[in-house]
Amino acid sequence: MKPVSPLAPAAFPQLPVIAGAEFAAVAAGVKYRDRKDVMLVRLAPGTAVAGAFTRSSTRSGCVRDCQTKLAAKVPPGAGAAIVVNSGNSNAFTGKVGDAAVAAVTGAVAEALGLPAARVFSSSTGVIGEPLPHEKITAVIPALAANLAETGIGMAAEAIMTTDTFPKGAAATVQGEGGTIHIAGIAKGSGMIAPDMATMLVYVFTDAKIAPAALQRMVDRNVGGTFNSITVDSDTSTSDTLLVAATGQSPAAEVKGAAAKAFETALAGVMRDLALQVVRDGEGATKLVEVRVTGAASDEDAARVAFAIANSPLVKTAVAGQDPNWGRIVMAVGKSGATADRDRLTIRFGDILVAEKGWRAPSYSEEAGADYMKQAELVIAVDLGLGRAKRTVWTCDLTDRYVEINADYRS
Repeated sequence: MKPVSPLAPAAFPQLPVIAGAEFAAVAAGVKYRDRKDVMLVRLAPGTAVAGAFTRSSTRSGCVRDCQTKLAAKVPPGAGAAIVVNSGNSNAFTGKVGDAAVAAVTGAVAEALGLPAARVFSSSTGVIGEPLPHEKITAVIPALAANLAETGIGMAAEAIMTTDTFPKGAAATVQGEGGTIHIAGIAKGSGMIAPDMATMLVYVFTDAKIAPAALQRMVDRNVGGTFNSITVDSDTSTSDTLLVAATGQSPAAEVKGAAAKAFETALAGVMRDLALQVVRDGEGATKLVEVRVTGAASDEDAARVAFAIANSPLVKTAVAGQDPNWGRIVMAVGKSGATADRDRLTIRFGDILVAEKGWRAPSYSEEAGADYMKQAELVIAVDLGLGRAKRTVWTCDLTDRYVEINADYRS
């Protein structure tokens, strides 16, 4: 059994039942033995679906299929379904991969009495290997027979690959006339870098909301959540975020003042799931928040933040609990952002490390070393040039990351 990340939550959270969303998971043997590896979600008629996806030029057939379906006109009152397998990403598999997507989504459509255009699929795992889709289609009847509103925890387990724990998050909002529930699950551990995100994420809510309004909320909040994390700077071919609103809450349609509260709660669930992915970064032992302020532009703030967060030298220093702030100076300098040595300020948490072009007189190596022993760290850089800022999250880089990825296909 693989070791669980030391940054993992104490337990999988108690997620609320989302009326109009039913879940099932089974072991199909796509790659793994004796573990659930396919999950199915059935969504009630009238469900609104929004999404965001990788911008990779080698994105998978599932991603392209989902994008096409979300762009199409939705028949009034249409239901929907989501089917996901782990162990094989069905990416870079050409027309064979496209046929596999059609076979799986078609089997789900037939089993649930849905149009194939309303069945969304995802695959995650090894790239470049044909998906044994017949193993998935063979278990569709069993999945359909076992759908239950309480099955979301099993679904979270079924989508895991190198993850060491299932990821879930929830929120409730008081709407006009009733309570609105939000529950989300995610998978992600390696090949994590911003480009929508690098993971699979599924968020469900019983809110009544128009598809266009839901999509706008997703678009507004993906940047500060899933596009603000990085484990190893590599972007997957399969990144998918789907948000489904079943409309089954007794609360009135999400509009006006209620929309702001709902969006805040949705963003909170997205952020929670994003940080769980970083906490489960392959081999991770530390969660690092990189805060950049005082940049001349938003673009510069992002350049600096990700230069620090993606630097192998910074990340290995963090793993070794070495307060090597010179590597942060290096990362700022290589980022391509406008920077001025004499205006730059660096902090570890509340500890002032460097300012005015030199190490701060108050800084001691002992204080820095003690701070680096913590499991959760903040590296703060102020460029002193403007008002733009960006916060991103990353983890350390350990020898365990190499071990996991050196034999990933075995």
